[in-house]
Amino acid sequence: MSDKKLLGKIALITGASKGLGKAMALALAEAGAKLALVSRNLDQLKAVAQEVRALGAEAEVFQADVTDEGQVRELQHDVIAKFGRIQILINNAGINIRKPVTDFTLAEWPQVLDTNLTGPFLMCRAFVPHLRGQGYGRIINLTSIMSHVALAGRSAYAASKTGLLGFTRALALELAPEKITVNGISPGPVATEMNTPILQNPELNQQFISKIPLGRWGKVEEVGQLALYLCSEEAGFLTGTDILIDGGWTAQ
Repeated sequence: MSDKKLLGKIALITGASKGLGKAMALALAEAGAKLALVSRNLDQLKAVAQEVRALGAEAEVFQADVTDEGQVRELQHDVIAKFGRIQILINNAGINIRKPVTDFTLAEWPQVLDTNLTGPFLMCRAFVPHLRGQGYGRIINLTSIMSHVALAGRSAYAASKTGLLGFTRALALELAPEKITVNGISPGPVATEMNTPILQNPELNQQFISKIPLGRWGKVEEVGQLALYLCSEEAGFLTGTDILIDGGWTAQ
């Protein structure tokens, strides 16, 4: 998948400053895509853009909070002013707050749902009109194994990601006549910054590894390559579904 399968395609990726967003950006860049990189952290975003450009791909950075309707509207204006259109939208920005439901504050609960669920809604509402009419379009929503199973202390995260999977399926049906596919990627335990609290705790880390049939954490590059496939012409008949990349976690 290292050839220029996406040459000339324009991809917008949220949460692109680190982790899975960065990995997907690099994978799409290697395939020839032009990138609109979005994050709240401008310094980290600029560093990713430099890596993308080092691969010979075009990259522009846009600082925005996807939970803010006004900022998403401004982002839409700026991206389209720069690129004219997009063909690929990857909704990756997400957060997780781990605690028992009785310890959640009324501010923390919507913080998770707004980022993980309302953000993709706002992004799709803003950018779907710019995907239409091209005979090709790709939307990828970063769902989670928590869209399918759950763990204690993940109530808000599981609720948001389960909702995102439902949103993905419904939007796929809406956009199928436009030849725009909409799919989810559900990562399991992947070694990202979000999982640092587990990775740095030897006991918790071993507990997680013991539950993964393949016996290791996933690599961000593996998710990047999956995203690349979903954006390719070869995946044109794949829509309204969700691909688990979890080392066998949910097969148990």
